[in-house]
Amino acid sequence: MSQDELQRTLCNCLALRQASRHVTQFYDQVLAPSGLRTTQYSILHRVQTQGPLTVNALADQLVMDPSTLTHNLKPLLKDGFVVLEVGRTDRRQRAIAITPEGQGVYRKARPLWLRAQSDFENAVGNTQATALRDLLAAVSRTGLGEAEAEAEAPPAPKGKTRRSGR
Repeated sequence: MSQDELQRTLCNCLALRQASRHVTQFYDQVLAPSGLRTTQYSILHRVQTQGPLTVNALADQLVMDPSTLTHNLKPLLKDGFVVLEVGRTDRRQRAIAITPEGQGVYRKARPLWLRAQSDFENAVGNTQATALRDLLAAVSRTGLGEAEAEAEAPPAPKGKTRRSGR
């Protein structure tokens, strides 16, 4: 059996994860001189281009659960690239904002990311890269797992709220 046959799978999830790891490793290598990883760059890019975003809004945009986003924010907060501000419309919410230091590292990483993007498109082909992004966006918009998650959630006890326990 050839190496190509060993890597090929009928499992869509495994195929996506293998491709994702391969591409992420490539982008991480190209971004390495900036000190950022791909996920960190994605966070900074969204906040740089859209302004402060709540954790939930950014998590939704990145198709990531808020706890995973919070985990990925920790190094950016520690390095002073982002801060958590009180929400503009709801003081109970926290918004992620980029700092001047974050803007500086973003400006350093941006040309590296553009190079990775160009190298990827040259390797895969511009038409195929565009088709791939369109296909992956369509996959992200599907309702996969939503019905199953709702069916698995236990019903709330009648007359009791989860917060008060009464």
